[in-house]
Amino acid sequence: MKDVIIEKLSKEELESRGVFSWSIWTKEISTFPWTYDSNESCYFLEGEVTLTSGDKKYIFGKGDFVTFPEGMDCEWDITKSVKKHYTFF
Repeated sequence: MKDVIIEKLSKEELESRGVFSWSIWTKEISTFPWTYDSNESCYFLEGEVTLTSGDKKYIFGKGDFVTFPEGMDCEWDITKSVKKHYTFF
C-alpha cells in the first residue's frame, strides 16, 4: 500500500495544477471511517486532520497539498473544520 503524500506547494505550483478550479469540500469537527476508491489529491484551505491508517498516522491541514492512494482504508479525525479543493484521478 502506498503512503499518503503531504507537500507544501507554491502558489505557482498550485495554479499550474489547476487546483483553484477543483471542487470544494467542507466538513465540521468529526471522526469517521473512509476508504479511497480512487486516488485523491487535495489542497487544504482551512482545518486540521489526523488520519490513521493501520499503524500509520498523518497530520495535515491548512496549506498542505495531500495525495491519498486508491484502496486506502483509514479514519479521519477532523480537529479543526476543513475546507479543501479536491480531485479524484
